Amino acid sequence: MGAADTLADFFEFDEHETNFRTEAIAGVTTFLAMAYIIVVNPAILSDAILWDHGEGAPAETTTINGVEYTGGEVFQMLAVVTIIASVVAILVMALYANRPFGLAPGMGLNAFFTFTVVVILGVPWQLALAAVFVEGVIFIALTAVGARRYVLELFPEPVKFSVGAGIGVFLLFLGLQEMEIVVAYDATLVTLGNVLESPVAALSLAGLLVMLLLYARGVRGSIIIGILLTAIAGWLLTLAGVVAPGVLTPDGAYEDVTGDGIMAMLGSVQYDFTPLFWGFVEGLGMIGDEPLVFLLVVFTFFFVDFFDTAGTLIGVSQIAGFLDEQGDLPEAEKPLMADAVGTTVGAMIGTSTVTTYIESSTGIEEGGRTGFTALVVGAMFALALLAVPLMAAIPQYATYLALVVVGIIMLQGVMDVDWTDPAWAISGGLTITVMPLTTSIANGLAAGIISYPLVKSAMGEGRDVSLGQWVLAIAFVAYFVVYFAVEAGYVVF
Repeated sequence: MGAADTLADFFEFDEHETNFRTEAIAGVTTFLAMAYIIVVNPAILSDAILWDHGEGAPAETTTINGVEYTGGEVFQMLAVVTIIASVVAILVMALYANRPFGLAPGMGLNAFFTFTVVVILGVPWQLALAAVFVEGVIFIALTAVGARRYVLELFPEPVKFSVGAGIGVFLLFLGLQEMEIVVAYDATLVTLGNVLESPVAALSLAGLLVMLLLYARGVRGSIIIGILLTAIAGWLLTLAGVVAPGVLTPDGAYEDVTGDGIMAMLGSVQYDFTPLFWGFVEGLGMIGDEPLVFLLVVFTFFFVDFFDTAGTLIGVSQIAGFLDEQGDLPEAEKPLMADAVGTTVGAMIGTSTVTTYIESSTGIEEGGRTGFTALVVGAMFALALLAVPLMAAIPQYATYLALVVVGIIMLQGVMDVDWTDPAWAISGGLTITVMPLTTSIANGLAAGIISYPLVKSAMGEGRDVSLGQWVLAIAFVAYFVVYFAVEAGYVVF
């Protein structure tokens, strides 16, 4: 038996009716859809590390362990640890869980880390990393004993079957915003963007049309083709002088890749991220100084990440056909262990919470069904280490085209909801709509989980609600009470 056959057997290709080509395309597609995190995560976390509380703004340099680093060096260190944390988590997903899901430091949680914990609460970034580490250790312990899977299985059935559609609308909303098709508007919060005035909207719309037509024709790799064609078109229009640099290309990328600076950039990357590790070690020593704030931060990271990951897993698993008749994911503890390990390792080397990415659905739509897809995603992340600065050359709007296409596809989840049953219609409907309107998967889950036992009781069917489901609903209510009290300033630590 050759190496190819051994790999095929290990990843159970026959059982999932897939092959190397399909899995490889799926892996590359998922990577391209989530590669923006290599640039966006450092951009957000840099503010936390550079933040000067006296000035109320990020400084140009910071001192870590007695050595001064520029903002650019901090950014590159964070890009490196973003990649490493992603690779570690993805390897667990690929080799242990055998699922086609990509993982990386989570959007939203990195913003909470920087702007709420460090900027507003004034918590040192070192202590915030220690909080993420503790959260990860708790996740590992809970996953090992099956507690996280148990909580997942407590989700009401209408919530489980609505998550996919909710994430679909969420993806659509995010994608259309990045494409500037949906824009901010004071009177109605959002409105339709003007394609004639926005080069990004015009090119994105053209790229989306190509991607949808290729998908409709059944072209394998339609999503990745659409992303690459749109990105290339943006660069060609910029190089031809049709639009100014920075309009259809990322800020600063034009200057970097059109001069003689490419080799200089590649040779000047700050690959040494040990200062961030020593910052984490320093944070462990700070726990006793701010115990209440530390517990609050751990609780919030834990709660939001737990349910964001749960919702994502259920949603993308539904599209892949992994859920059983009760809407549960068999052996859910395995993919859950991947984000737990990734979060723990990531905190130690300097990044915020690692989670499963909804962009994994792009690769699943391309046919990815096994851990080999995830392995390809991990390999692509590892290769990105060789060209950290050049990753910024991929326009974010081009990758977000994939979210629109996948969002449309994921709407098929509404067919699994019994809309004639009030309990299903209310909890499922709230799950689907609250996600995009609050830009949070966890909030959508909360709406469905809290409403389900209340509606069932009102229908005289309270006996169908388990004690665990009531506890879950009450836990969400308690979380929001604490969250809003802190946000409003009623509780000060």
